[in-house]
Order: sequence, then C-alpha cells, then structure tokens
Amino acid sequence: MRDIQQPLVPAAAPTPGRGQHADRVLRLLRESGPMTRGELGARCGLSRTTLYEVTGRLVDSGLVIATVADTGRRRPGRPAEKLAVNPAVGRLLGIDFGRRHVRLAAITAAGDEISTVGGTHSPAAPWSERIAVARRLAAGLTGSVPRLGPLGDVGVAVADPATVSLAADGDRALADMLGRSLGARVRLGNGPRLAALAETVWGAAKGLTDVLYLELSDQVGGGLVTGGALHRGAHGRSGGFGHILAEVAGAPCSCGGRGCLQTVASTTAVLDAYRAAPDLPQLAAALSAGEKAAHAVVRRAAIHTGRVLAGLVKALGPSMVVVGGELVTLGPPLMKPLENEVRANAVTYRSPPETPVRRAELGDFAAAVGAASLLRSPSDAASIPSA
Repeated sequence: MRDIQQPLVPAAAPTPGRGQHADRVLRLLRESGPMTRGELGARCGLSRTTLYEVTGRLVDSGLVIATVADTGRRRPGRPAEKLAVNPAVGRLLGIDFGRRHVRLAAITAAGDEISTVGGTHSPAAPWSERIAVARRLAAGLTGSVPRLGPLGDVGVAVADPATVSLAADGDRALADMLGRSLGARVRLGNGPRLAALAETVWGAAKGLTDVLYLELSDQVGGGLVTGGALHRGAHGRSGGFGHILAEVAGAPCSCGGRGCLQTVASTTAVLDAYRAAPDLPQLAAALSAGEKAAHAVVRRAAIHTGRVLAGLVKALGPSMVVVGGELVTLGPPLMKPLENEVRANAVTYRSPPETPVRRAELGDFAAAVGAASLLRSPSDAASIPSA
C-alpha cells in the first residue's frame, strides 16, 4: 500500500449560491472577527431572511457560536448577539473510498485551508482494511486524529454503492457500518456528485452556481449543481451520465444496456480498446510518441463523450461543463476533440452563448474535498447516523 501526502492548498473564495451562502458568512467571520447579524448583512449583501436562515443553521451545526457581550449596563430591548467561528471546531474530514484507493481531505472550519492525503490498496481489500487505512491516514494528516465536524460527523464519498460490496439495503447499510467503525455519524454521498460540488466551491468552476460535471474514470458519472446546490433527483440517483446511450448497438454494459458512455469512455474501456498499453501512463507515453492507434482510441472516446455532453448542455443549460477523472490526465488528445464536439453540437440557432468546457482542477481529491464540504453546507446532504 502506497501513501501520497500533498502540501496544504490555499482555499479559494467561493461565490454563494443556495448551498454556498454559509461559506461566505464563515469567511467574513474568519477575516473580520465577531459580528452581529446586522453587520454581517451589510457586508455580505444577503437578505435579512436568508441571512437569519444561514446563520441559524451554522449556529445549530456548531460551526458558529453566538454570544452576548456583558457590558455591565443593561439597556432596554434584546441585546445584539455577536457571531464568531467556533474555535473548538477542528478540521472537517472527508473520506473518499474508491475501488483501489482511500483519499482524505481536511478543511478548516473557516474554509481557509485544505490538506489532503491518500493511499492505495487491493481492489479485493475488505472493508475492515479500507477503514483501517482511513483511520491511519487521518492520524497522519495533522499529527493526531483530527477532530471531526461539530456534531461528530464525517463526510464519506463512494463512487457507486454497487461497486463496493454493500449489503442489500444499500446506503443505510454502508453508513451504519462506517459509522460504527469510525465512531462518527456519517454523511454519505456519491463520489462524482461530491466532486461536482467541490469543483464549484474550490476548483475549475468556483464562483459559478450552475455547473455540469462529468467524471471519466473506472466509472463514468457526474453531477449537476444548480443554484449552488447539488441536484439529487427524486430518488437520490442523479448523475448517471455513464449510462446515456453513446453508441447504437455498442458493447454490452454492466447496467444491462448496450452502447452506454461507460462502454466507450471509461478508463477500462479505453485501455481495452488500446491493448498495447496496460495503464494510463503507458497510453499517455504512446500519445506523446505520436502513435496513430493510441490517438484514434482516445479520439473515439472524446467524440462520443462530447456528443453526450452536447445533449446535456442543450437540455440543462449549465454555465460551464467541468470534466474530471483519471482519463483527463491524457490532456489535449482527449480534451481538444471533446471540446470541439461539444461546440459543434451544442451551439444552435438562437442558442445561449457558448458553454465553456474546462478540465477539473482538484484532481484525485475532488470527491474527498466534496465530502468534507458536506459538513459546511448542511443542506447539501442528509446525515445518516451510525447505529
């Protein structure tokens, strides 16, 4: 098992959407110190109703504390409360459990600093081993076990419950098991969707509130952020972009269909199509060497992906498309034809301005950062308590 330690990354200032007002309030309190709600309202520009709702949630979560100064003189009326970032709150911890990795991200409560660490394991590793890896990495992240969120929560990302050997009752079973093992209450989320959230707060789409995110890795999936909040769908299963038809009468897919984007643009599909390279680094080397077969395989995946994205852009109207995952490490041979395909198929007569396509910025740790971010934005996920 191999560990990867990354240096501290300064956090970017997010622009608030519906799920991001809390980040702006926390940043103001960190930078300017304790303030009344009136002072906060004058600084952040939120309506009185929205501000009271946001600060109420932050106080309830324990991220912010409210105090009344003892002036020694009692005046008529209710004294004004001062709000401040709770100094007792440690780092907010997010864990991304993948098929072959465990990655952690810790974010300070004020959101001014992110630190990350990751390790790898066998795809067949049991959950007991994966959780042990997570606990050890958490201890090494700050020199001691980081304090979890103010209510003892930890954010957890999984790519797809079906890929991590869950019990029959799915998310609840995984959350209960993790909660017991970690001694915490788990806020569980889909990895690609959480990566979408992270990219809008910290990454390529920071400051935007309507973003489509597509992840090209072992699994192809993604997420939609609308109005600054994650879109989950009626049953919490949105973002299954990998199972959109990409190739009529194409290869069979694990979902039971044929020709899904998963069958042409996942890491496995691309490597299977180019049998001369067993992994992405060797495929990247073949691309650099100008091997025509390697370029043809990657271009095919890019074109199919671009066409699917063009349909999603026309249907959903995001302000930006962000593409992440392992496959984007191939760089321009993938991204340029993909962008060209989106541009050629998404722009029509009287269509809105061209939607930019950007490569994700948070890399392998996007889902872990998104999982930690769940603890800063209570509205973005429901907490699933441990048994």
